[in-house]
Amino acid sequence: MGQSREVVVTGGGTGIGYAVAAAFAARGDRVTITGRREQVLTESAALLGANPVPFDAADPDAVERALAELPERVDVLVNNAGGNTDFRTGSAEDLKSFAANWQANLDANVFTAVLVTRALRERFADGARIVTIGSIAARTGAGSYGAAKAALEAWNVDVAREFGPRGITANIVAPGLVGDTEFFQGKLSDERRTWLIGNTLTKRAGEPADVAEVVAFLASPEARHVTGQIVHVNGGAHLGR
Repeated sequence: MGQSREVVVTGGGTGIGYAVAAAFAARGDRVTITGRREQVLTESAALLGANPVPFDAADPDAVERALAELPERVDVLVNNAGGNTDFRTGSAEDLKSFAANWQANLDANVFTAVLVTRALRERFADGARIVTIGSIAARTGAGSYGAAKAALEAWNVDVAREFGPRGITANIVAPGLVGDTEFFQGKLSDERRTWLIGNTLTKRAGEPADVAEVVAFLASPEARHVTGQIVHVNGGAHLGR
């Protein structure tokens, strides 16, 4: 077995990000997890045997400051930080609030990925892997959240093109409904959950590990000729064809 890889997972303290970090740790990789909540991150890192680096990935100054604590060489970057901020902010009554809600989703989902990838561009090893967590919402719609995830798909093409000559791949993994996460902030009704499961061909919700194992494959040497793609992990709720 060769040198262990240096893996960075943003938003790695809970949910899909935690499962992704666990999948890499189980493979013997050195894992760094980032996130905004220091206590959550520290506790998760202890369980994973990972290095916690708390910072807000949507804040360029915070990203710059965090660079000193991030690995000097990055073999795998998983842009997982994000989520639908509308579940926290609620509906907007006026145009200014509406704009703020849109900006929040763009910050949380687009700028986190864009800024961290940009900041680490000189540290990517040849043959590195960049995997960004998108969403079925980019195709099925979900207001500013869906628009933000769709923006990631367009941006990912440029990333794949920029780094491709160095053998570096860039792909999107787009989950559908996934249980055991904080995504819905307790606001997913039983009726809505039943409807979403009914839309799948497998008739079940996804699990964080379902997403993590696809990320792990895309980060593997075997996936070296897969780049610029959106890989749908949704039980057939949206057919990527």
